[in-house]
Amino acid sequence: MTVIILIAAPDGLRGHLTRWMVEASAGVFVGNPSRRIRDRLWELLATRIGDGQAILIEPATNEQGWAVRTAGRDRWQPVDFDGLILSARPKKPLNENSRPAR
Repeated sequence: MTVIILIAAPDGLRGHLTRWMVEASAGVFVGNPSRRIRDRLWELLATRIGDGQAILIEPATNEQGWAVRTAGRDRWQPVDFDGLILSARPKKPLNENSRPAR
């Protein structure tokens, strides 16, 4: 099974995904596309997401049984820790009024 989540996506991307997947909730798509279709969908999403965010969760042969891809702005980054995929929060720049944590 494949899950795609779109956040603040440009017009047309959600409609394009409904050709291959079911929109279970607003911006959440679920389906079983072939690897070829999934890779082509991801290429399209990654190039057209703009200031939005796209997350793809797909089957994989690892300990968790899945892998994740992300594209867009201000996204959490998947990080591999000895075969375990964790998400790293993006660092926010410090401004003049904020102080670093102690």
